[in-house]
Amino acid sequence: MAVQEMRLALRNMGKIDPESIDDYIAVGGYEALKKARQMDRDELISQVENASKLRGRGGAGFNTGFKWSGAKASKGDRKYIVCNADEGEPGTFKDRGILENDPHTVLEGILIAAYAVGASNAIIYCRGEYEKQIGLLRHAVKQVQEKGLAGDVTVEVYSGAGSYVCGEETALLNSIEGKRAEPRMKPPYPTVAGAFGKPTVVNNVETFANVPVIVSKGAEWYSQVGAKDYPGTKIFSISGDVKRPGCYEVATDATLNNVVIDLAGGVRDGHTLKAIQLGGSSCGYIKGSQLDQPVDFDSLRRNGKSLGSGAVLVLNETHNMVDQVQQILHFMCHESCGKCTPCREGLYQACQLIDKFAASQGTEQDLQMLQSLFELMSKDCFCALGQGALTAFVSAYENFPEDFAERMVK
Repeated sequence: MAVQEMRLALRNMGKIDPESIDDYIAVGGYEALKKARQMDRDELISQVENASKLRGRGGAGFNTGFKWSGAKASKGDRKYIVCNADEGEPGTFKDRGILENDPHTVLEGILIAAYAVGASNAIIYCRGEYEKQIGLLRHAVKQVQEKGLAGDVTVEVYSGAGSYVCGEETALLNSIEGKRAEPRMKPPYPTVAGAFGKPTVVNNVETFANVPVIVSKGAEWYSQVGAKDYPGTKIFSISGDVKRPGCYEVATDATLNNVVIDLAGGVRDGHTLKAIQLGGSSCGYIKGSQLDQPVDFDSLRRNGKSLGSGAVLVLNETHNMVDQVQQILHFMCHESCGKCTPCREGLYQACQLIDKFAASQGTEQDLQMLQSLFELMSKDCFCALGQGALTAFVSAYENFPEDFAERMVK
């Protein structure tokens, strides 16, 4: 059965001028903020945490309200709300779409969160390449301040330097503080000691964009949309060999078939679907014959897959997976912060090995070494970058061993 888009985070896309706060207000903008500020803080957090069951849309799927409750309970003379708009995952452009079409919905979600936890400071950390989005955000912040909607919350927009590892929240916090972007040891978690050592909530752009909808329509309404344990919608960034690339927002009880075939139109130019990579570069591949599975976080995890950031890379039958893996490993090697030896040295060695396959000089011993590196790095690397860096290789080899056999020494 074909599926239709259900736009919540993207509800104002193409309908308002993103530079106009008056346009946003005219479609009900900042009404949710007013409503939230009339609520008891604990009740507001409970609505997000327990009633709506909103979970982070950045990739980890962590309960949003649980983070908020942790930060509210933590002692501190100052608290922070941080919006992760770094979006460094290749093939992911959902946050860019939200910010360039409706920056105020993100800002409203941030201000609601600030009220909920008692935060006086908010920081939006946006990747430096998103110059247009940074300009829109700073303009939106100025408009909110001029209309007095920010209250006592100081909002700043930080420009990042394009570091993939800043997708990890503590590396992002280090970058905000002017330090080298490396992940921190946890605990303490950011809700206890985050930005500048103060209690901090870090959520993704898409997560914040859902908050005004939950407050205005009600948590009970939101909880009835999509999958039971991962309710709401999810935005997918679809690219590659597909007829209609772009961002699509669907209820979380949709299937991959709905997203790739019904909405994106399937593979273009008469080719056949070989595989999709779902979630981003640190995630595995799904064969074209395996798309009839739900896209909610938990269903995919039970099937050994990952929703990740919602990136969907569509590949036709002309691709050899060795070439895909080679690009990913070189990207990961370049983006490794170098803090831990297993990641720094392991990725260097992995690149040397995959380059042999790309040159049709791979051997069985090289495959075994790549498998060994995956086993070591997935256990011993400090953060998720190194732990998942070879997932694409393992998945590609398991699903398409013939592609590697084709590139081995004859």
